Amino acid sequence: MTFATGAIVANLYYAQPLEATLAEHFHASSGAVGAVLTVTQIAYAIGLATVVPLGDLRERRRLVVGLTCVAAAGLVLAAAAPALTVLGVAAAVVGVTSVAVQVLVPFAAQLARPGEQGRTVGTVMSGLLVGVLVARVVSGLVAEWLGWRAIFVLGAVLSAACAVTLWRTLPVLAPTVEMSYPRLLGSVFGLIRREPLLRLRMIYGAAGYAAFGVLWTSVGFLLAAPPFDLSDAEIGLFALFGVAGALAARFAGRLADRGHTHGATGVFLAIAAASFALIGLGAHSLLWLAVGIIVFDLATQGSHITNQNVVYALAPDARSRLNTAYMTSYFVGGAVGSGLSAAMYAAHGWAGVSIVGMIFPAVGFLVWVGESVARRRPGTALRSAAAASRA
Repeated sequence: MTFATGAIVANLYYAQPLEATLAEHFHASSGAVGAVLTVTQIAYAIGLATVVPLGDLRERRRLVVGLTCVAAAGLVLAAAAPALTVLGVAAAVVGVTSVAVQVLVPFAAQLARPGEQGRTVGTVMSGLLVGVLVARVVSGLVAEWLGWRAIFVLGAVLSAACAVTLWRTLPVLAPTVEMSYPRLLGSVFGLIRREPLLRLRMIYGAAGYAAFGVLWTSVGFLLAAPPFDLSDAEIGLFALFGVAGALAARFAGRLADRGHTHGATGVFLAIAAASFALIGLGAHSLLWLAVGIIVFDLATQGSHITNQNVVYALAPDARSRLNTAYMTSYFVGGAVGSGLSAAMYAAHGWAGVSIVGMIFPAVGFLVWVGESVARRRPGTALRSAAAASRA
């Protein structure tokens, strides 16, 4: 499951380093190619809202394998695309079906032995984090050696292999609920209204991924410009510093299993905010930038895994719907951060990006302080929810 989450989520990012190559091949503008890349992300967001909740309504093994098979077919279509419009259709198919990873993660939580849910989720999520970061590097290298179509063929082969392996190895578990599909989707909003801890974790997740979007949207501009003047391949390799986040995933999972989710959240958010001081120094030093990215990714991914463990414990029979609520807010935060990052870099350079990046986790930390105060008040809904979650 760890390998599969990485291989499947990588499908969303193979095209990102190939924007210039695709524009040249299809004789299209960078804006048109950028629109195709945006289609992938929009389709993924739609899948989060409409497909992931089915994990509570349908047998999860069949759902994951079916989605992965369709994703493989979408990648084959992308590899054979004769025109940019066809590539856009393929991108939509891949985006919607790659949400299979967001069915796999709560599936892993369901399979975890008592007392090991945090470590299990952290392990599976480490594969997802590595897949996101490594996909861009692998894509650039494969495209340079074998052409841009080859990376989509590789993605299709990996997805098909994952589908076969998951079908052979995953257990068959009965769905957790029986209701109509419209009621299923409506129940997501009911969970948000009913669970104060879910709302808080949605805020923490959105704050962390917004900062992630701020950093990774503009760091390529910084590295390509003087005084660094790095090539596309070197910039792609620089992203590997973010793999440090995979180490935090397992560590955060262990903390969750030991009942330290609340304290760990505050520490992770504070470290994420402070890391932007180092990232800001990176305007003139690759060393400081690398150290800042490592610290930031450790903190942000640690917070993310902690959030997921709290969310999944709220209602074990609704883990997929809880994941839908949490990941949708997470994704929205990332989109907001990416948009602000581009604007701040154009207007105020790397200093502006660093300040905006610091603000998001700092706001999350202030909300955490408010949660800490509320927990100390006897009889509050938040205190009761926290006690129920621990139980």
